[in-house]
Amino acid sequence: MKADIAGNIRQKFFPYKHPGDFFKDIAGGIIIALVSIPISMGYAQISGLPMQYGLYGSVLPILLFALLTSSRDFVFGVDAAPAALVGTTIAALEITPGSQEAMQIVPLIALFVSGWLLIFFIFKAGRIVRYISEPVMGGFVSGICCTIILMQIPKLFGGAAGIGEAPELIEHIISELKEFNGWSMLIGCLVIFIIVLFRHIAPKIPMSVVMMASGVILGCCLPLADIGVNMMPEVEPGFPAPKLPVVGFDLEEISEVLFHSLSIAAVILAESLLASKSYATKDGYKLDANREILSYSLANLASSLTGCCPVNGSVSRTGIARQFGVKSQWMSVFASGAMVIVLFAANPLIRLLPVPVLTAIVISALIGACEFGLAKRLFKASKQEFLIFMGAFLGVLVFGTVYGVIIGIVLSFFAVIVKVVTPPRTFMGVIPGRTGFYSLERSREARPLKRAVIYRFGGNMFFANTDVIKNDIESAVKDDTTCVIINAGAVSSIDTAAAEELLYLYKHFRSKNIRFYMTGHIGTVNDSLRRFGADELIKNGAVRMTIALALRDAGIKKPYEPEGGGTSEKAEKSTEIEGDAADQGFFTGLQAELEWALGDSAEDFRKQLTEEIYQSLKKDKELTGETIEKISSLTRWGKLNMFDEDELLDRLETRLLDRAIKHPDQAERIVSALEERRKVIETAMPAIDSKAMKRLSKRRLERAYRLYSNDPQAFEHRKKKRLKYLSILDKTNPELAQRYRAVYKELLSMYEEKDVNI
Repeated sequence: MKADIAGNIRQKFFPYKHPGDFFKDIAGGIIIALVSIPISMGYAQISGLPMQYGLYGSVLPILLFALLTSSRDFVFGVDAAPAALVGTTIAALEITPGSQEAMQIVPLIALFVSGWLLIFFIFKAGRIVRYISEPVMGGFVSGICCTIILMQIPKLFGGAAGIGEAPELIEHIISELKEFNGWSMLIGCLVIFIIVLFRHIAPKIPMSVVMMASGVILGCCLPLADIGVNMMPEVEPGFPAPKLPVVGFDLEEISEVLFHSLSIAAVILAESLLASKSYATKDGYKLDANREILSYSLANLASSLTGCCPVNGSVSRTGIARQFGVKSQWMSVFASGAMVIVLFAANPLIRLLPVPVLTAIVISALIGACEFGLAKRLFKASKQEFLIFMGAFLGVLVFGTVYGVIIGIVLSFFAVIVKVVTPPRTFMGVIPGRTGFYSLERSREARPLKRAVIYRFGGNMFFANTDVIKNDIESAVKDDTTCVIINAGAVSSIDTAAAEELLYLYKHFRSKNIRFYMTGHIGTVNDSLRRFGADELIKNGAVRMTIALALRDAGIKKPYEPEGGGTSEKAEKSTEIEGDAADQGFFTGLQAELEWALGDSAEDFRKQLTEEIYQSLKKDKELTGETIEKISSLTRWGKLNMFDEDELLDRLETRLLDRAIKHPDQAERIVSALEERRKVIETAMPAIDSKAMKRLSKRRLERAYRLYSNDPQAFEHRKKKRLKYLSILDKTNPELAQRYRAVYKELLSMYEEKDVNI
């Protein structure tokens, strides 16, 4: 355990392959600190605090996060989303930004956020992030950014920041135009233009830092205050002593703060964890989600103790850090140290910074944080997800952050319900000259099968979509249709209503002399059918592993005939059993089709089926291989695949040999007929799939060993019968006899071995 911890610390803080990489972390940390100065100050003001508290929140929280996180280069700090949420919270409480009351309640919100995040850590809530869709998060973040931009616009031209949602903010902007200062507006717009321009032409240059330095120089050299440009207030140097927030509010205010702090904690969890996981995936390492949540909680606790607002992961500053090639969280350590130097030594320079410059830096950062690129991609790829994005975006703008999230989540669930109720589905057919089955919608050459409807359903079946299945199939059935097949390869679960609907379709089509099948699904779906009272489908062979087996059971043989004539294969002379076996996926686990269909009941079903066929065989005087096949096709299961049929033949042989003493002539005749049927299987399979033949041989050998252990006398009878049949083959079909010896090499060796012992 200690070795693992030491290894993690080494990997986190000393991942360097080259000595120069450490200096990249130093440079990256200093750049992040410089970039954070204007951004953190602006976001602190948005949250309702004096601007210097943004600098306080960029020391201890960042340092704690660096020590605890499992991320290598993710940047944490005062950021847009939590700041805006806090700003809207104090606005709802009718608290004046920058007031003493705001300075008391904002750290309290950060403390509650830390508590919620700790609860998330205890209950390992990181897994819930997967249920927050990208369109919801993108629309939510973009809505917050645009709301803050509207809040900050008046400060560009000399007015005061607004509060509320978009309608109130637009009204506030108009009312503040009486304070309009052209020089202030010119400076602010010029800074925004330069930052956005350089973001595209030279993204590695930290233009926020350059513009802040330029603003200080401008404020130092020109009498901007004399021409009406607002300047930043003076900030006392130093760092406040950590202290717990004072609770001086009534119960109603505390309950409202608790509710809003929960939404802030959820946003921090989702936004930070999604972003850091994305970076970890790109860099090829695993992020410890629960450990990340703990680091978020303790970072917010530190922020609360220093009087600051909640802190969050910063995608924009992480992008800057990655541009400078940082390798470890030493970057955050140096960023924290650089901010301490700024607080104690560089504070006098802040009062020289024009307000429109800081405002422009914040607005340009918010413009970069908007997810309008995602909206553009969604518009092209999925109109439905684009509407979810816009719902969350407009919800935040018009109704506020909490309602925006609720609207986005509701729209997401609605979209999921629509997708589940109406999943992708299509009818399938064949392409002349090719094997397999193809979508009639996506393959222009595909044509429907004559007399058959093949319907592919692309989702789970439950009460809300049973009508869709029923209406689709019934509208496709024609007067000459003899077979309906649901290709359920994408179905992993069904409910009671779906089971009842499938049983209804089976009985409905049977009354019209149309065979009904469900194919391709996983075995647990069959378990559900039995559990929900639709086991009649299974017992009567209405569930099959492949489309080919269903068609074969319905009497539609290869080569398949499309509507309008032609065939689905070039090799039209292939036998029925060869054609079925050659279909794609036929041998993938088909040796266990009865287990797939019947589960734990498969063994009892085999015994019962064996007895039914045995009783039928006893009554037949003239037996041939075709008779065996005919009787098999009339059983409750239908035509078996070759693996299951071979095992059934083995069981019949065993069953007959048990009674050979009482009816030797009849047993002789029936066993000969069974061997004729085996010859069909053995002739077809090696030419189709050599691996399948090996599996068949292995299964036969395993059954032979079980028979020898359980009933040596029956084993001896079977051995003699096989050897006698082989001697006949040597004379009548030497080629098959040679193949028989190759396939049954181990079994024949077993016979020789047991011949000595018996």
